Amino acid sequence: MTLYRSFLFLLLVGLALLAWSYRTAVSDPIVREAEVALAGWPPGVPPVRALLVSDIHVAGPDMPPSRLERIVEQINGLRPDLVLIAGDLVSDKLWSTRAYTLTEAVEPLARLRPRLGVFAVLGNHDHWRDAGEARRALEAAGIAVLDNEAARAGPLVIGGLDDAFTGRHDMPATMTAMERMEGPGLLLSHSPDPFPSVPPATGLMLAGHTHCGQIRLPLVGALSTMSEHGDRYACGRIDEAGKSLIVTAGIGTSLLPLRLGARPDMWLVEIGPERLRPHGR
Repeated sequence: MTLYRSFLFLLLVGLALLAWSYRTAVSDPIVREAEVALAGWPPGVPPVRALLVSDIHVAGPDMPPSRLERIVEQINGLRPDLVLIAGDLVSDKLWSTRAYTLTEAVEPLARLRPRLGVFAVLGNHDHWRDAGEARRALEAAGIAVLDNEAARAGPLVIGGLDDAFTGRHDMPATMTAMERMEGPGLLLSHSPDPFPSVPPATGLMLAGHTHCGQIRLPLVGALSTMSEHGDRYACGRIDEAGKSLIVTAGIGTSLLPLRLGARPDMWLVEIGPERLRPHGR
């Protein structure tokens, strides 16, 4: 009887933990905030509020398009000047209850309304599914896709690095494209792994991919970050070598529709002149 009760107790604890992890996975994203000062900011130009969102992973049961629609409303309510999407639009999880086309996954993003536009890079899941279709769906939604290219948004020069996890990134080409445009620059990348090779002149990099571990156990930490640097660039804000890196936990899930110790989040980053004092998670 004692063994039976112990088994029953462990089973109940396990079920409760699974329920809690699923509830966390489908919770509204936390909005984290930071301020980043960039050299060369034009005099008299006000800061730009950029919203970073990543790893949307549209799939059932945890991220149907209807949930993404609510998150888009949440983003619009924050009134960012700029929205930056760091890849992984869809998920082909083994345990998905429903797969969606890239058109279905991206359609809610067409309702984003930042005054300086929406820019995106592709992630590994987008390449694994169909990179061409992902680009077409994003462009049809009015979103600019940057494949080792650069674009201007107000005073900012945005470099878009294609996915490093699948080996599509080209840092020299992206830096060359950014250098052709005058103005303070930031780099948008799906994976944070290229951060050490970002030139000091580019003071800010924004990324996702790691999900901040997605499953982080007490005393053990993240089971996996999918980063060659382990936990070094896995989550939050990292200031290193005169540059800043912000890595979002993302809003969707991969492999399993569960999150533990790594709540979904987005980052609202105020970017401006050097008088700004950096702060954040």
